[in-house]
Amino acid sequence: MFDVIRNELVTNNNMKYTEAISSEIFSVISKASKEINIESYVIGGFVRDYFLKRGTAKDIDVVAIGSGIELAEKVAKLLPNKPKVQVFKTYGTAMLRYKDVEIEFVGARKESYSEDSRNPEVSVGTLQDDQDRRDFTINALALSLNEENFGELLDPFNGIEDLENKTIKTPLDPDITYSDDPLRMMRAIRFASQLNFEIVSESLSSISKNANRLKIITRERIVDELNKIMLSVKPSIGFLILEETGLLSQILPELIALKGVEEVEGQKHKDNFYHTLEVVDNIAENTDDVWLRWAALLHDIGKAPTKKFSKKVGWTFHAHEFVGSKMVYKLFKRLKMPLNNKMKFVQKMVLLSSRPIVLASEVTDSAIRRLVFDAGEDINSLMTLCEADITTKNPKKFKRYHQNFELVRIKIKEVEERDQVRNFQPPVTGEEIMEAFNLKPCREIGQIKEAIKEAILDGKIPNEHEASYQFMIEKGLSLGLKQS
Repeated sequence: MFDVIRNELVTNNNMKYTEAISSEIFSVISKASKEINIESYVIGGFVRDYFLKRGTAKDIDVVAIGSGIELAEKVAKLLPNKPKVQVFKTYGTAMLRYKDVEIEFVGARKESYSEDSRNPEVSVGTLQDDQDRRDFTINALALSLNEENFGELLDPFNGIEDLENKTIKTPLDPDITYSDDPLRMMRAIRFASQLNFEIVSESLSSISKNANRLKIITRERIVDELNKIMLSVKPSIGFLILEETGLLSQILPELIALKGVEEVEGQKHKDNFYHTLEVVDNIAENTDDVWLRWAALLHDIGKAPTKKFSKKVGWTFHAHEFVGSKMVYKLFKRLKMPLNNKMKFVQKMVLLSSRPIVLASEVTDSAIRRLVFDAGEDINSLMTLCEADITTKNPKKFKRYHQNFELVRIKIKEVEERDQVRNFQPPVTGEEIMEAFNLKPCREIGQIKEAIKEAILDGKIPNEHEASYQFMIEKGLSLGLKQS
């Protein structure tokens, strides 16, 4: 297929593909290039995704043989809405937005790196120099925006062939490519995961060889690539390569600690590392919420530090959910991830991850009320996580577990509609308690409110004001308070 596309692009006879290149913005860039006598090419991710037919582009990279800033300013003058040009003189780049698409302009350049930084020394270069510095052959593809050969493909490293073969390969020596900018190792794995491509053996070996170079990359950049791997259709592809190459042990040692199976007196436990990746793949089929996917990735991290063997019951992981939820904070802090509600959501999911599993075997109204109270608005996310946690290969068990969870979902809906405990607020306020017993702020008020909550969750009283008020009176009197 790609040979046909390449041939037709070069000869400019294929309207189906040149139509996209002939769109308004590319025509304007072509005109601007001619007027200021600068060659220009669209390059990188847009071209790659254009051939892979991966949807509508949100950003476009244009390389100029000359000043990218000058070209951007000329293009802005020719566009009907005269968009503002953002100039980054330090990097010799400029960016403008047109019709929800960000277009970045940069002059063709050569790069050289020092050993302790991924930030290169930059000098003016040719198109070939610019393609040489690209991370992968599939990202070195360029399409001409020049009038004399508009739409012509420039592919010095057979990137089209690599697209066709679904392979990821560096344009130059991978040891140089990865050592110069170690983030490219993460990017290689991310593309393998996103595109379901294979990293060629030489390149894969080079990642393992240069794995320790990852230490010069900021945590923020690493997490950005991790999130993109996490949002892949099948995230396990990326995480398995991260583990194989030695990168995962540097980033998430908590996951590596789950790897392996121990046997004592003939009793084994499952390999919780591979189980975790199955859970992440399962949840990826049902949600694009990156934080819920993180919860799936981390839901069992507490099992490594809590693993014990008992002759009576075999392998145990007591309180692993509680321990795991505490580990989430340390992990987020170490990776400089947001210590906000996103982190708290992941903590909550990890902490509650086993609750619905226990309920699935014996569904009681009281247990459901407490689950809905504790999970609040995140109850559906929690159920999605728990259903993803079903990784048994036994068809009968698989079916039974899912049927049990469906019963839990039905019961949650029934209890929620009847008792309304999601985002629970006591039907009796602190002010009413103070008035009923002529109290000033004191600990007894909190005790009474807690007792009302527990009574509602246990089903002793309905979640209604009148019943709660009467219970309040009884509880207050039992505490030795006098009704006013």
